[in-house]
Amino acid sequence: MPNPRLTGLGGGLFCAVSMFALACLDRLLFGASLTVYGALFLPVSALTAVWVRRGDLASGPVVVPIAFAAGLPPIAGGEGGPAAYLMGLVTALAMAAGWLYGGTLIAGVIVTVRKLRLMARRAAEREASMSRGTVAPRGGEAPRGAAAPGRTKAFREAAAPRGSEAPRGLGRPGTPGAQPHPSYDHAPARPRTPKPPAQPRRTVPRGF
Repeated sequence: MPNPRLTGLGGGLFCAVSMFALACLDRLLFGASLTVYGALFLPVSALTAVWVRRGDLASGPVVVPIAFAAGLPPIAGGEGGPAAYLMGLVTALAMAAGWLYGGTLIAGVIVTVRKLRLMARRAAEREASMSRGTVAPRGGEAPRGAAAPGRTKAFREAAAPRGSEAPRGLGRPGTPGAQPHPSYDHAPARPRTPKPPAQPRRTVPRGF
């Protein structure tokens, strides 16, 4: 069984062309019967709602009534000019309103069921990924957020703050061969030497 995936525009074109072709066939075989046209509209509406793709599900119930009106001209009748033809088209729409509502309802129900199933499937996939903790890697690649085992230690050493490193020649307490850190807590304070007083400059009078 074919299982195409149509866009919103593609679904509308498929439904409109199908209904126009069926209307021409109805005029040739059944004398432009609105009952036959309406009965054929129901499976076309169902196929349009089934074949539209997931991203354009909302367009299914919208394009179906437009396609129903697009296929009416071959069986609308009306003779005597554009006004009579338009009047025949409106009359056909009014007489086939039940078929129009039925096909639109079928398309809406199918689209709603598909949307609910899609939402349930996405929720199940989200819960499964959360239970695993990570998303399954593609092609053997490491999951996002997980670093390679060989790079973890080098990255931590490079990211360590400089203030936490011990100066060269001085090890941590308890390490063999490490020199103790000098303590400046008990160092004696040196007295400050007073500066000698400034000596006045001697001036020699001019002429000597």
